[in-house]
Amino acid sequence: MADYTYKYYNITFPQQYVAHVEINRADKMNAFFEAMWIELSQVFAHLSQDPSVRAIVFSGAGDKAFTAGLDVKAASEGFLMDKETDNDPARKAAALRRHITPFQDCISAVERCEKPVIVVMHGFSLGLAIDLSTAADVRVCARDARFAVKEVDIGIAADIGTLSRLPKVVGNFGWVKEVALSARIFGADEALRVGLVSSVYDSKQDAVRGAVDLATLMASKSPVAVQGTKEILNWSRDHSVQDGLRYTSVWNSAALQTKDVSSALLSGIQKRTPTFEKL
Repeated sequence: MADYTYKYYNITFPQQYVAHVEINRADKMNAFFEAMWIELSQVFAHLSQDPSVRAIVFSGAGDKAFTAGLDVKAASEGFLMDKETDNDPARKAAALRRHITPFQDCISAVERCEKPVIVVMHGFSLGLAIDLSTAADVRVCARDARFAVKEVDIGIAADIGTLSRLPKVVGNFGWVKEVALSARIFGADEALRVGLVSSVYDSKQDAVRGAVDLATLMASKSPVAVQGTKEILNWSRDHSVQDGLRYTSVWNSAALQTKDVSSALLSGIQKRTPTFEKL
């Protein structure tokens, strides 16, 4: 196994082909500052390319929070601080854009990862938690989860992914506008009802176990098929049906040549568990 030593994330491997990424800043409720999102991008880029990983569980350390979002204190001393400069507004805007775009790209590393990512949320799951979770493939939570699109409470519009991805995840613009414009807290039952999460567990521990079980099931499938399915679903979400069909035909014209197809079909006939080579 490759070296997975990071400062702000614990990486473990609870099952064969399954990685567990845990945000490791529990004393600060896993709140993010710049070094953390830069390292996040590195973690998921590393996992994406590792042939020994086929599915990923993503959670937060401690009992209080998946993540409380942006570390406002750190941000107020950094890019959110209104620094007095001689730059005119256009130049200030250009400098901010150069900061925001890489931040967006770091969060998008979760979505770009070739492997399916299952996010487990518990406790406070605010602001950046929604950005991160909507960039993942599957979301589950503990019953104590408390969610909010929190950015209007600190004077900004959410700019790292929520406003682009959340409406597509839940398919309800009215509800998204309500929670984004009010920053109100909502719980696990509401998250399940609108489709933000697919399962609610009684505790964080149960949720992590459930996510690992699901990741293990995904990891037992052909990695060619799983990675292709994620790629095509993400493409089709952002394109027309005809574009999606065309992309699928081009993708599968290569992917269908894999030996995994015959292995999967024969295992079904022979009533045995198939094995697949690393990808």
